[in-house]
Amino acid sequence: MATLLLIPLEDTVVFPTMDVTLPVDVGDEERVLLVPRHDGEYASVGTIARVTERVRLPGGARGAMFEGVARGIAGAAHTDARGRLVVEVTEHPYETPIDGRTRDLEREYRATIEEILELRGDDGRISAWVRAISEPGALADTSGYSPDLTFEQKLDILQTIDVTERLEKALALQRERLAELQVRRKIRDDVEDGVGKQQREYVLRKQMESIRRELGEDDGSIVDEYRKKIEDAGMPDEVREQAERELGRLERMGEGGGEGNMVRTYLDWLIAVPWSKSSEDRLDPVHTREAGRFARHADGRLEQPDLAPSRGTGAAT
Repeated sequence: MATLLLIPLEDTVVFPTMDVTLPVDVGDEERVLLVPRHDGEYASVGTIARVTERVRLPGGARGAMFEGVARGIAGAAHTDARGRLVVEVTEHPYETPIDGRTRDLEREYRATIEEILELRGDDGRISAWVRAISEPGALADTSGYSPDLTFEQKLDILQTIDVTERLEKALALQRERLAELQVRRKIRDDVEDGVGKQQREYVLRKQMESIRRELGEDDGSIVDEYRKKIEDAGMPDEVREQAERELGRLERMGEGGGEGNMVRTYLDWLIAVPWSKSSEDRLDPVHTREAGRFARHADGRLEQPDLAPSRGTGAAT
């Protein structure tokens, strides 16, 4: 157990193997304990760091560069003769458990990180750095570099002393990151595919219009005319939607050719139907049969009954 100068880190977690520069005056200390702090509450585990260099910061303030070397469990704290807060620390260096479970977690963690780096467009340098780490505990601590993890998540990793348990937690967090990145990639690809399709259709449509103008076959006025007739026809919604789809086909293919003529014939038929009109004809087979009978007078004359229709409405079909 050692007694080290305690340096609080507000909402910041420094892991062993990390190098940091802090605006603190460490005097002649060679090692310190960097302890995360949130809302005035200190974490139970910190990082023992070696002072590698004392520096002058902009404005003349004193600072120091630190290299994390191991976890340290904080014990009793008190102030020294110079009024600084010092703490008794139990050091926990990296360990390498020799068991299948830890090795399996290590392999899966490496594979997950490789996929994350690939999705993020890593140029290979970070991937090579991760592959060079041999200690499973240090491998789990690489999660501390992730910008996607919260302060609480990083603190949980720091305070997990058992290497296998730490690797399990780190792997679970990295799996979540990977799933989120995969969903984002899929959404982005779907959007780009949709935009690309629209752009291609726009370019092709413009090219077709240019070709038609060169051939003297400008169909713009014909399409506009059909569009206005469809709007004025009073079609039911489902019929109008079908007519607009066919009009889109006609606009893309042009009026020339057999298929274009078929589409125009179909549109002409849809427009000709009196969708918004009604008649007073009574479409009743029984009534028609009765009305079609002749009456015989006493003098032998045949007279057809009054064929005036009863009031009613008929719909064109």
